[in-house]
Amino acid sequence: MEPVNAAPNPVGPPQPEAVPAISASADRARAELHQEIERVRVGVEEMLAEQSDPVDVDIQRELDDLREDTRLYVKKRLRKSEKRFERSVRKIGERTARLEQRIDQVEADRVAAEYRIHSETERMLDGLLAEVRAIADLLTKER
Repeated sequence: MEPVNAAPNPVGPPQPEAVPAISASADRARAELHQEIERVRVGVEEMLAEQSDPVDVDIQRELDDLREDTRLYVKKRLRKSEKRFERSVRKIGERTARLEQRIDQVEADRVAAEYRIHSETERMLDGLLAEVRAIADLLTKER
């Protein structure tokens, strides 16, 4: 099994199929983090509710602050991950466009080369035909 925080090799070329795997791993890790934070928060609230004394306002405020801080932190991390993902997709798109342009150029070069080869071959065959006719004319005149 591949580690959750595995990153692609930065030296090698980007692998498009690796991007969804990383994104899926990040989504799973994010979901697990949410679940764990929520489990701890609920546990603390249940523990406080079980106490015979009413919940201290300061503790409740601290729990609410913790919940809000967690929500903002996760939102910030998610936004950062999305930007990173979009940047990598954009780079892959740019690379794909460059490769397509290169393929188009190679295809155009191939067509031009085929045309040159055909033209040169036709010119060479026309020259050979002219020489053969000239030789045939010489042979028919001498008779």
